Amino acid sequence: MSDTDTAANKALVARFFETFSTGNVPAIIGAMAPDGTWWVSGKLEGMSGPYTAEGLGPLLVGANAGYKAGALRITPTGMVAEGDKIAVEANGYAELLDGRAYDCQYHFLITVRGGMIGDVKEYMDTQHAKDTFFSG
Repeated sequence: MSDTDTAANKALVARFFETFSTGNVPAIIGAMAPDGTWWVSGKLEGMSGPYTAEGLGPLLVGANAGYKAGALRITPTGMVAEGDKIAVEANGYAELLDGRAYDCQYHFLITVRGGMIGDVKEYMDTQHAKDTFFSG
């Protein structure tokens, strides 16, 4: 894979997180390969585990409904690419309807396929997610 292809993959991933941060679930799912997957780390029932691209939609819709801005803003702070794999360090932030903040650090490993987001592995602070979304 050429440096140009690697740069294009990084740009694709950057655009994907810009789209993700809008909360437009059909656009998010549309940016993913039809056979794409999203896996969330941890053992949080209702959040962790594997999702098909289409199956991710209900999770995003439910989460976005609890954010004042209607979306979780994910801001990449660094990327490293090798071939079709892009490692992304990112900050996630959203103010919840009840005024609390969800402010989480992420690492994503993304595989690009056919000019689309193929597979996403999401690693995050699961304790912060649990405290924010699943505690009274």
